[in-house]
Amino acid sequence: MSEQTAGGRRRWLAAWGVVLGTALGGLLPLEIAAAATLRDDAPSRYTVASGDTLWGIAGRFLAHPWQWPEVWDGNPQIDDPHWIYPGDVVYLYHENGQPRLGLEPGQGGIVRLSPKVREVPRREAIPPLPLESVQRFLEANRIVGPGELDNAAYVIAGDDRRIVSGAGDRIYVRGELPPGERFGIYRRGQRYLDPDSGEFLGLELETLGEARLLRRDGEVSLLRVTMSRQEIRQGDRLLAQESLPVTPAFQPHAPGHPLEGHILAVPGGVQFIGRLDVVALDLGQRDGLSRGAVLAVEQQGETITDPQTGEPVQLPGEDAGWLMVFRLYDRVSYALVMHATRSLAVGDRVHAPRSEDLLAGASLRP
Repeated sequence: MSEQTAGGRRRWLAAWGVVLGTALGGLLPLEIAAAATLRDDAPSRYTVASGDTLWGIAGRFLAHPWQWPEVWDGNPQIDDPHWIYPGDVVYLYHENGQPRLGLEPGQGGIVRLSPKVREVPRREAIPPLPLESVQRFLEANRIVGPGELDNAAYVIAGDDRRIVSGAGDRIYVRGELPPGERFGIYRRGQRYLDPDSGEFLGLELETLGEARLLRRDGEVSLLRVTMSRQEIRQGDRLLAQESLPVTPAFQPHAPGHPLEGHILAVPGGVQFIGRLDVVALDLGQRDGLSRGAVLAVEQQGETITDPQTGEPVQLPGEDAGWLMVFRLYDRVSYALVMHATRSLAVGDRVHAPRSEDLLAGASLRP
């Protein structure tokens, strides 16, 4: 592609971003919409393959993959970007001088009528991010709010006076169980506090296993452990199992308003954070965050000693990566590191992408 053609594509998309940002009435920050650019090597067509993600496909066309909604929004050929399947073809075209992405359904989407019923293989839509990187994490961790665990039922004994229990064993539980027959078994983990105010944000729970109710007898219930990740002991708590919606029902996007927060922790005790690691943030639903939101990470500047005064001075931070939020709670969220130019760390600041970040940032490969 010639430099002139590439420059023209960038100007077209930037102009269209301004129009779109205005039309959406502030849904996306105007400065972010205006900065949208096509990659210099954006293909004219791309056939979706098994294992692709929305982030990866967007990264083939856009310099910043989370600006995907600005390209397809309002395009009737892509009614819902959540449902793009392997074999579909995404292609670049222009309408009224503005770039658009079209979608040609693959052969898997064609159903031919015949005299008898024919079973059509179910197709799996591509996910927004690498699901294998977060599925096991979600099954092993959850966040609860203040006091939510205090009155939860707890294990008082194992079958045959066992000190520890596992899959297939029966356990005795004391306390009021929520309605239902299946429950998660949890142990207290890390307490998350706001790094500035000290406010309690949430308690991370470690998932030990799952259990099915066999019998209720007053305040004591008998359950059978159906799955265990670790040994289950006296004092471990039971809660209703958490819904784990890890589906293609969200997409990469920039937050609709300015946001600032921090990396609270790296569940699992990893010291250096890199691509496809999961991090906990001190931002949640109350901050207007949504699943699929992409945030920039600003690495903390080094603290040095002033050679003249001897005083400690912290150098300014530098943006060093991008996160995508995939699990939300009221005050805390989990995000996956999608791109990192250097090792990230607990305490690094996160914020909504700014126009200067987009102009200065390098194009991100999927």
